[in-house]
Amino acid sequence: MTAPRHAIRALTVAAAVTVLAACGSGTHNDADVAFAQQMVPHHEQAVEMSDLALEPDRGASTEVRELAEQIGSAQHDEIDLMNGWLEEWGESAGSGHGDGHGDGHGDHGDGADHTMEGMLTDEQMSDLAAATGSQFDELWLTFMIEHHEGAVEMAETAVAEGEDPDVQELAEQVVEVQRSEIAQMTALLG
Repeated sequence: MTAPRHAIRALTVAAAVTVLAACGSGTHNDADVAFAQQMVPHHEQAVEMSDLALEPDRGASTEVRELAEQIGSAQHDEIDLMNGWLEEWGESAGSGHGDGHGDGHGDHGDGADHTMEGMLTDEQMSDLAAATGSQFDELWLTFMIEHHEGAVEMAETAVAEGEDPDVQELAEQVVEVQRSEIAQMTALLG
């Protein structure tokens, strides 16, 4: 994908997040809350993975760096949006392993352990952080595809079970954008 298409997609995502932030129906259910609480730490890990790709001496390819910049920027904005919803709803902020290091489980205030699909383990994050050059690119693409597949699954659940129109819109956007990025990353892996 060329840089201008990256810029257009990033602007489109930013505009959608801005519109969604201006809304606020107040109508939500447990599925909407679960989506936001689980997607926040999920996105935080994707941002951390993207930050690794953007480190100057990492040696990531131009294509991986461009995708990392796009993913990190979009997901950072979505984290802010979802945390805003949670605050508005009087719910606890996204919990779990928001530092990006964990086993994909988190306590969401109800005493239960919820699996967040696609989350990397501590070992996988360490492997990624230790890699450079083409080895980094391959690991990053492989892990980010898995991560995105998990996000798509969580977003599809929110679309099917949620009530809040803003959550529905964001979840549909996550499905569309991340499926497109999965296709890009799969092509880069060859």
